[in-house]
Amino acid sequence: MKQQKSPAPDYSWFDHSRYGMFIHWGAYSVAARGEWARNRERIPADEYSRLYAENFHAENYNPASWAALAREAGMGYMVITTRHHDGFALWPTRTGDFHAGRIGPKRDLLKPFVEAARAAGLKVGFYYSPADWRHPDYPGPWFRDWPGVNDWQSNEARARMIAYYREQLVELMTGYGKIDYLWYDGCIPSDLASPEINAEMLRLQPGMLINERNGAPWHVRISEQAINPPKEWGIRWEACMTLNDNWGWHAGDMNWKSAREVVKMLCETAAGGGNLLLNVGPRPDGTIPEESARILREAGAWMRRNGAAIHGCGRSPFTWNNWGRVTVNGNLVYLHIRNSTGRELCWAELKNKVIAARWLADGAPVVFEQKGERLFLRDLPVPLPDPISSTIELVVEGTPEPLTCQTTFWIPGEPAS
Repeated sequence: MKQQKSPAPDYSWFDHSRYGMFIHWGAYSVAARGEWARNRERIPADEYSRLYAENFHAENYNPASWAALAREAGMGYMVITTRHHDGFALWPTRTGDFHAGRIGPKRDLLKPFVEAARAAGLKVGFYYSPADWRHPDYPGPWFRDWPGVNDWQSNEARARMIAYYREQLVELMTGYGKIDYLWYDGCIPSDLASPEINAEMLRLQPGMLINERNGAPWHVRISEQAINPPKEWGIRWEACMTLNDNWGWHAGDMNWKSAREVVKMLCETAAGGGNLLLNVGPRPDGTIPEESARILREAGAWMRRNGAAIHGCGRSPFTWNNWGRVTVNGNLVYLHIRNSTGRELCWAELKNKVIAARWLADGAPVVFEQKGERLFLRDLPVPLPDPISSTIELVVEGTPEPLTCQTTFWIPGEPAS
């Protein structure tokens, strides 16, 4: 009898959502100076535990409100820092005593998070850092870059570190039901037996996505604090970005992005066929800063009007222009207009015949005319109807194609590669 092959993993949820919530939260949130405070300030381990971990109480932690905000924002998944480089685990791990079950909250913070995400219909992602500044076998907490392969104290120390992080991952992959995404970070030095460990995690969680930061096998390439689609088409990728200039809660960082900037990032990642993983840094009590919530809600209102031009869009063959970005989904082309061109917009990049044009938000028709290689959209309102970004949907014949393919990677206003 022939053995049947296992069905191919279904990653369509990731490609459809195009938008997720990243959550950096832990003992460093008490410091309120960002998630790297211990390293940057050379805080001794006992001082860090006494001042920050022991005062991390999560007294107003309500992950259902986080999930509701993610849904309102138009997101499809949530990724939480189960353990950052400081070594403080948000679950009661059996591998040591520096965790939320023993210190600070004195309870498992991951279980209610997973339950809330699932109840809201969101996919569950676990961030995990194999680096651990507190562990005695880690090369040391004060590296300004990541340690190298020659920085281990011994081969035995390296082996113990690998066994330690593997055991923590097994706890995460077996203690919380289905996990959809394993988001690695801080994985250098690179000799961490990652192929064997990643393969084991996939056996424990079949169909789970893994990002590239701990080696093969992986499914998602990461672009951090930049939107850089891979040069190769067909690679799943994600831009992870902050709402201000820090990942973890920083009480003094007021450099908030606007909802308009968030939508611009969404349009650019979707045009590149990728996802935007947008970070919030909750306060130590578990509340998301009002500024973060306001921005996400404003961008979410835009998504309710125009989400069809983001969700499920593939990589766009259309490149830069001076008024916005272009996303595509099947034979639908979406023009995201940020800069008004007045009562008329000329787009001379589309090879296909246009069948219909309408405003996506309300379905009102748009007057258009194709004259040779030029498409004219006429009688446009001034100012544009949406101050964030106004989206026109074009229905075209066949698969959308550009008149001229861009052959270089230089785009005005962006750094040359």
